[in-house]
Amino acid sequence: MSDTELQEEEREVLSSIYDGDDCFKQISPNTFQYKYGESDTVKSFLLEIQWGETYPSEPPVVNMDTFYNKHVVKPLKDKIVSLVLEEADQYLGMSMTYTLFEFLKERFDTLIAEQPENPETSEKSVTVEQDQNQGQSQKVPKKEQLTKAQKRRQWSRVDNKGEKPRGWNWVDIVKHLSQTGPKEPTAPTS
Repeated sequence: MSDTELQEEEREVLSSIYDGDDCFKQISPNTFQYKYGESDTVKSFLLEIQWGETYPSEPPVVNMDTFYNKHVVKPLKDKIVSLVLEEADQYLGMSMTYTLFEFLKERFDTLIAEQPENPETSEKSVTVEQDQNQGQSQKVPKKEQLTKAQKRRQWSRVDNKGEKPRGWNWVDIVKHLSQTGPKEPTAPTS
């Protein structure tokens, strides 16, 4: 049997086995996905297997870099890919997609135990440690901090362009004019 005939046969078998299974999805004629764990939780991931032109004579492409897996830590992704490819090497020349999906199903609990409950904080803590290590070598000058009272006084003195507001001294002009005011006209004498 040729590779294309084996692929066509395996495609039919997969669609009949996983008919009605919400975790299985056929993306294209040669790309299949299977979701492990509860949907949309931290303790779940999606495995994508893509067949090449000479599959099953060569191993499929295993992809864990899907958007669904954005919460999965990199070491776990790498471990899953290497385990699946290692398993795929044993089945070269035979249909293996179902076998690979089931292989991961059996090992799901042990693999997902390596996934932290809150992956964002663990990734942030790693980056914070890296930033602290880099920050020790480079000191960044601190900005001058003003108190609320200092900020209020500064804003009462100038407008947003740094200039005194229009009419800031009008009170003085009005006072001055009222003191100097026009002289009262004298009545004409006749």
